[in-house]
Amino acid sequence: MNIFRKAFCRTFQTAFHMALPFLPYREPEKLDSIAAIAELLKKKNIKSVMIVTDKGLRTAGLTKPLEELLAARGINCAVYDGTRANPTVANVAEAREMYLKEGCEGMIAFGGGSSMDCAKALGARIAYPKRSLQSLRGVLRVLRRIPLLIAVPTTAGTGSEVTLAAVITDEQKKHKYTMNDFTLIPRYAVLDPEVTYSLPPHLTATTGMDALTHAVEAYIGRSTSRETRERALRATSLIFTYIERAYANGHDREARAKMLEAAYDAGIAFSKSYVGYIHAIAHSLGGQYNIPHGLANSVLMPIVLEDYGKAAHKKLHRLGIAAGVADEKDTDAEGARKFIAAVRELNRRMNIPEKLRGIREEDIPTMAHHADREANPLYPVPVTMDAKQLEKYYRMVAEKE
Repeated sequence: MNIFRKAFCRTFQTAFHMALPFLPYREPEKLDSIAAIAELLKKKNIKSVMIVTDKGLRTAGLTKPLEELLAARGINCAVYDGTRANPTVANVAEAREMYLKEGCEGMIAFGGGSSMDCAKALGARIAYPKRSLQSLRGVLRVLRRIPLLIAVPTTAGTGSEVTLAAVITDEQKKHKYTMNDFTLIPRYAVLDPEVTYSLPPHLTATTGMDALTHAVEAYIGRSTSRETRERALRATSLIFTYIERAYANGHDREARAKMLEAAYDAGIAFSKSYVGYIHAIAHSLGGQYNIPHGLANSVLMPIVLEDYGKAAHKKLHRLGIAAGVADEKDTDAEGARKFIAAVRELNRRMNIPEKLRGIREEDIPTMAHHADREANPLYPVPVTMDAKQLEKYYRMVAEKE
């Protein structure tokens, strides 16, 4: 990256960091089970809601207890189950049509990050009925309050139940864009480990590593606070302690509950301190090839962290200590090396691949351009890079045909 653009990025990031204590961040109110949702809606005199989910979860019967609970309390419940793994502009349009037709007064995002992103974007379109989603992308474009949003995470990874971000895929242009607005933070988050029991091992692994990526990128960035550092370290410790237990036994209630806590803490950390190039590259891969976000993050994380070099060594060492894989006596370089090696080993033990299939050389410049546009100047990364420099990461993770 040239010196002038780098100076602009760092100045922009410094300004955001200085403004952090004055920005209207808030945490969702936590509920411990889906049973609490009906009572909450009754108190708020809400008579009709929409559940935003996906077909897989609904077909598996995971939304049925909530649907029956709401019906028993006389609350009309429309269900939009068309959300794709990387939610699209079309998904949001379909959900909006149903929301208006059913006279809904609030939303329950039931699922992983995709369902929550779709619900947040739906809320933005309800608040701004005459605006397109594209016109609402970026930072601080959704200033009006959206309808009540309750988030029920069925994965312990995205942290979307606490974040101000929504990621939507433009199917026509084949790339993702983000919306970052305080109004998109859900009002309530339901951390019920029982709804995560049916998550299969491979998704437990990749969504859990997604949460780890949130914690790591929030911690090693240049826009941290005491709170975000503490939450990132705690999330890292919890994930290294419990992810393999949840992977091995989906009905391990303690492991599932602790992973939900980790995702929640990591979500708050990166909402306030942002992520980095791992996420930007993963988003572009998801937009181009529909590669699941958690999988892309898992594969990219050790490669990008290693490439940051000494700029990230000190903080990676601290993360290694929190994870229990490094020692205070290690040098920063040794601690960083141990932490990166532990991430690689964790991926290996949970059968996460080292490479990604289907990456085409001719697509790399376009994807790198999208990643550059997303990350710079907002993300306070340890080392700044432009699109040309980011291209190497796609080649490093591409599986050779």
